[in-house]
Amino acid sequence: MSSHVFATTNTAACRAGCGACCIAPSISSYIPGMPNGKPAGVRCVQLSDDNLCRLFGDPSRPAVCERFDYDAEVCGEHREEALATLNWLESTTR
Repeated sequence: MSSHVFATTNTAACRAGCGACCIAPSISSYIPGMPNGKPAGVRCVQLSDDNLCRLFGDPSRPAVCERFDYDAEVCGEHREEALATLNWLESTTR
């Protein structure tokens, strides 16, 4: 398993094992194993059983994934809150 370094903003940080950003949003760019991207609500094939990105730190990781960063307003207090917020954002921006 690769080493995971998680982005931080002030004292908050991405929660290891959350994976909400790899499930809720649609991604239109190429992902290894998902050449046409992924629809909203579909688990990325690169998300491990532990909800860690297998492409973290790999140059083949999509730029949109690389740019996504922890945001307390989006990620909330726990994984379920992050999923709910990201699902809502996805549905209101179609």
